[in-house]
Amino acid sequence: MATKNRIDIHNRTFQMVFSAVMVALATVLSVIPVMQLPFGGSVTLFSQVPILTVSWLLGVPWGLASGLAYAILQILVGGIGNFSYVQGILAYIILVFADYLVPFTFLGFGGMFKRVIKNPYVAASVGTLLVCFVRFISHFVSGATIWTEYAPDTAVKAVLAYSASYNASYMIPETIISVVGICAVIALLNRLVPKQSNEEAPEEKTAE
Repeated sequence: MATKNRIDIHNRTFQMVFSAVMVALATVLSVIPVMQLPFGGSVTLFSQVPILTVSWLLGVPWGLASGLAYAILQILVGGIGNFSYVQGILAYIILVFADYLVPFTFLGFGGMFKRVIKNPYVAASVGTLLVCFVRFISHFVSGATIWTEYAPDTAVKAVLAYSASYNASYMIPETIISVVGICAVIALLNRLVPKQSNEEAPEEKTAE
């Protein structure tokens, strides 16, 4: 049982409500960009941090579930219109998976190094760097396959260089912001849940 004045992260109701609130917060933050690029992609104010927080506090399974929900909301909120710019079933599949499902669901792995690296700030930073790199690669694949028309040249090298530079232009600052954000969240969690913050919530446990 949770002690008085301490958050019980093992409580299933808390886990579901917290995850839902974090997904909603991430979605709201994602539509308030700090910098918006002309052909998609933006730098946001900590929009990835809520999903990273779920992964860190509740564990990777909860993080992945939250990431998937966030990815679906990203499609519904701003991704539907992108289907009109591509043609063909393969292009639709690449759009859905490379631009949404893979990069945003993978954010749920952000807390995967929690039990591997002793220093929590290093563990969270490494996890964040990894998921952001995967997100960059995913968007890079999308840019090099279904968004080639925006490249200045049709040559393969030019298309690859354009996709890499374009996606790096927002993913690098987004990654930095996310690392700073998750480290700040961990510092706060260490005050709110000093013991549990270093142990993710087991899936099988419920509140007594």
